[in-house]
Amino acid sequence: MANPEESKLDLFLQWLQLNGVQQRGCKIKYCDSNKGFGIFLSADDVSDGNFKALFYEINFGLLLVVPLDLAITPMRVLQDPILGPECSAMFEEGDVDDRFLMILFLTIERLRKNSSWKPYLDMLPTTFGNPLWFTDDELLEVKGTTLYHATELQKKKLLSLYEDKVKNLVKKLLVLHGETESEVSFEDFLWANSIFWTRALNIPFPRSYVYPQVQDEQDNTFSSFNRNAESDTSKISSGELTDGKGLEIYGVEGQVTEVTPASVQGETVWVEGLIPGIDFCNHDLKPAANWEVDGTGSTTGVPFSMYLLSAGKSHLQVEDEISISYGSKGNEELLYLYGFVIDNNPDDYLMVHYPLEAIQSVPFSESKAQLLEAQKAELRCLLPRSLLDRGFFQAGTLQKESNDKCNVVLVSNYSWCGQRKMPSYLNRLVFPEDFLTALRTIAMLEDELYQVSSLLQELVGSNGERQPTDKEVRAAIWESCGDSGALQLLVDLLNMKSLKYQAQFLCCSRMVDLEEGSGTEENDTELLEKACSTEIPEEYTSFEANELITREMMSKSRWCSIVYRRGQKQLTRLFVKEAEHALQLALSEGN
Repeated sequence: MANPEESKLDLFLQWLQLNGVQQRGCKIKYCDSNKGFGIFLSADDVSDGNFKALFYEINFGLLLVVPLDLAITPMRVLQDPILGPECSAMFEEGDVDDRFLMILFLTIERLRKNSSWKPYLDMLPTTFGNPLWFTDDELLEVKGTTLYHATELQKKKLLSLYEDKVKNLVKKLLVLHGETESEVSFEDFLWANSIFWTRALNIPFPRSYVYPQVQDEQDNTFSSFNRNAESDTSKISSGELTDGKGLEIYGVEGQVTEVTPASVQGETVWVEGLIPGIDFCNHDLKPAANWEVDGTGSTTGVPFSMYLLSAGKSHLQVEDEISISYGSKGNEELLYLYGFVIDNNPDDYLMVHYPLEAIQSVPFSESKAQLLEAQKAELRCLLPRSLLDRGFFQAGTLQKESNDKCNVVLVSNYSWCGQRKMPSYLNRLVFPEDFLTALRTIAMLEDELYQVSSLLQELVGSNGERQPTDKEVRAAIWESCGDSGALQLLVDLLNMKSLKYQAQFLCCSRMVDLEEGSGTEENDTELLEKACSTEIPEEYTSFEANELITREMMSKSRWCSIVYRRGQKQLTRLFVKEAEHALQLALSEGN
């Protein structure tokens, strides 16, 4: 007798086939409780004589083909005969965005008993590992991090959105669908939000597919669509779904009706959406496959389709998992969006920011605020781990050619009247100039501010014939201040001190924030090592073993939180070391 997971998978596979999805040498199967379902290489129903041909196709060709008509995007929601009229007005007025449309659609379809999307939705996870689903105790594990504050803000925002807009709208739309008994809850909305953010892709649709030529020329529902889309391969949003009549085939209800596309115009429109089937690919730093869109059918034989293509860089074996890359993301983003982390993640990063509120409390705040605006300075920055490879404590040295090129670029940015020499450490400084120029401005003393004003006055003249450029303002500030003030402020932001700006604002250092309540980097390492080294004595019964594991081993959420926060502490320590060394050099050189 098939278990519930196998039964759901069978219905889903039939639903995929009914809707034109082609599995070419791959299969979807259950991985484990952490990953859920995934896509694996398969040689099912292949004779020995055809295996070589299949092996070539798998390693150098197509694995899975999904018609774009099966995509859940904003166009589908706006075309829906029931959701469309209700959502179009809100969308055109700017009350909701394309992401809201798709999350709303997922919420409603989950509650509909006879939804044509039920075989797909039943395959999706019901709980998630991201912090929005953490218990209060689990969330405390990331207290002091950027992630903790972002999660608290997002929870409040989602709850407010649900109470103010979603709850009554979903009830109304369910009644229009004939679903009078279904009740919506905040968890339904939270589920839909998590499904979107964990599975949506930014898809390069052919323009003719997004904007088909329709008979009703007055229908310009899509005129403002995609106004927020970006050409980025990370997850984003959208939702489109035409109404499908329920068809009963082998117990599978719901073939999705097709959207008839116009001819290809050779243009691309980036749209966020879910692609059932391909969205079961898990993430890997070394992906086995990529996904692409086939607008003409020349590659897949299926016009307007998305297909999974072997990356061709690894030697795939039957039963190997076919992974894709979710992008170069640090653990903060991976945990926030997807609910997992990568230990020793090479793409990890540290976010550093100077609180905007603190500027109001520094001396000469108005003048400094004007200078910050004139320079287009940034009050926050991301420090990827990879920056350390070219810092003061890197392994190896930079190539002379790249150093020379760097010098040529930076000389023009720093020269003014020749009074301040070019720093010797410039090519080893890992901190972004946009952020350093902000810190220079904030840290300026009264006499330095006066000197900046005098230098800029020379440029604009007594009558103010012209305004200085942002580069000229930066050059004047560096000429007057050098780097030491900015680097000292950066060390204070990162280090185990706290800065106080009058009595109204306390800016705690990054390390103090991180270590408050969770201990040091070494403490986190000990916790992780203990969790991985639990040994079960041979004489233990299965019940006793489970009791020991439950007591000694930590939950996935806690493990992910500790890996994430340990990485933040490690990066903070390494960047503090870089900043302190740069500060010493700046002081020794009079900068």
